[in-house]
Amino acid sequence: MAGNKPQQDGASAPFFASDAAWPDDLVQVGRILDAWGVKGWFKVQAYSNQADALFAAKQWFLKSPGPKPGQQVLKMLSVREHGEGIVASADGVVDRNGAEALRGWELWVSRTDFPRTGDDEYYWIDLIGLDVVNREGQALGRVIGLIETGPHAVLRILPPGIEEPAKPDQETLIPFVEAFVDDVSLEAKQIRVDWGADF
Repeated sequence: MAGNKPQQDGASAPFFASDAAWPDDLVQVGRILDAWGVKGWFKVQAYSNQADALFAAKQWFLKSPGPKPGQQVLKMLSVREHGEGIVASADGVVDRNGAEALRGWELWVSRTDFPRTGDDEYYWIDLIGLDVVNREGQALGRVIGLIETGPHAVLRILPPGIEEPAKPDQETLIPFVEAFVDDVSLEAKQIRVDWGADF
């Protein structure tokens, strides 16, 4: 596994697992913000309000955001909520210098580490890319993203014939609620909705 380890001053260097395979199903879930305290803990910014994958994963895969690309694997010891944020500790990161060396690195976890969802619950990452058809069998496009509105999410759909990046007025927006969504089939890569093609 090629990559550049963060450089730092001080006696301790973060331990990066070198025997872990780099999965093909990595999902970016956050980034390391800064050191927290003096014992190697660090603050984490999660990219989702529901950061279950960060808490469940035993290994975090790190990618360097800098001009010199690098990737490493961090073995996690503890991840917990602190105030409105998240703090974590990892094997071999024993002091503030070690934690500061991780600042800015992007966090990825394997999709297989995501906790199982309940019935009729889906991770956004699994919905993006699915084709959307209505009850009449008309193709409405494919999901290119979601918008969190508070009470529910909204599917952002790119209609057929429109190239990315689409302008906001070219997208079709459908609330991801039971009133409009009839069925989600991850196996068929399709969402069926009660939505007119001319909405």
